[in-house]
Amino acid sequence: MIAKEQYKALCETEGSAIPLFLQYWWMEAVCEGKRWDVLLVHDRQGNPMAAMPYLIGSKMGLRYVLQPQLTQFNGPWYSTAVDSLEAEMEAGRQLVEQVRGLRLVYFQQNFSPLVTNWLPFYWAGFRQTTRYTYRIDDISDPQRVFDSFDPSRRQRQIRRTEGVLHPVEITPERFVEFHAAYWARRGQKDILSGPFMTRLVNASLERRQGLILGLKDAQGTLQGARFVVYDDRCAYSLLSALGENHPNGTSARLFFEIIKRLAGSTRAFDFEGSMDPGIEQSYRLYGARQVPYFRVSKIL
Repeated sequence: MIAKEQYKALCETEGSAIPLFLQYWWMEAVCEGKRWDVLLVHDRQGNPMAAMPYLIGSKMGLRYVLQPQLTQFNGPWYSTAVDSLEAEMEAGRQLVEQVRGLRLVYFQQNFSPLVTNWLPFYWAGFRQTTRYTYRIDDISDPQRVFDSFDPSRRQRQIRRTEGVLHPVEITPERFVEFHAAYWARRGQKDILSGPFMTRLVNASLERRQGLILGLKDAQGTLQGARFVVYDDRCAYSLLSALGENHPNGTSARLFFEIIKRLAGSTRAFDFEGSMDPGIEQSYRLYGARQVPYFRVSKIL
């Protein structure tokens, strides 16, 4: 059995114990038309103890590993059988050896926030940069979440839009069209292709792990839309767009409406950002917690 077939079976067995962005179905969706594979470490009985999916690219015969589009992290995953630091170090060491065996010129991956030990990579000469995302750890009580929002800005913005904008679920095709129009008004080309977004959104919706929510005004005009993916651990805000004349607070209202809808389906909400000063401050106003994760790289 080849590694990807083993990994598909592993993901089906482990479920959400393997984070969403490392899942087989996710990698299939974001890497279609490209090459991806997975590194596996087994115990003496042949059971997978660690895994690390990766997207591999090539230019002029030179091979490299980078993050797939819209994928916050890849990096290593360790099974519950890796129950000691010593076992984790050994599994990490074996993953590093397999990375070396790929004969790359460059490697860069973001590790899941669950991975707090990158020593095996450090000892092998890799470098690490700490990056941050922002999360609300518990969205089970939307009213409590709302109460944690900044009262003078986020709470006020949401209340202002309550009689003006109305939530509605929209189709993937409408979302992709709306997203492209948003960037066109800004004089920029959407960096994500329509087929890519449609494929990813449909794959998420088919698994009941995605949600597209829009906000329409009294005239039925779409003024904002956002796409999120989730498992039972966490939801991730991936894509959003705003209408040409959207009311102030549209984005805040979208976040809150999505949190209300997902309160019974997942535990946490990740704003997917950001190292940009303006965006970082914006997310803090939702009462979100700063969560560090590692970006690990090496010129090989």
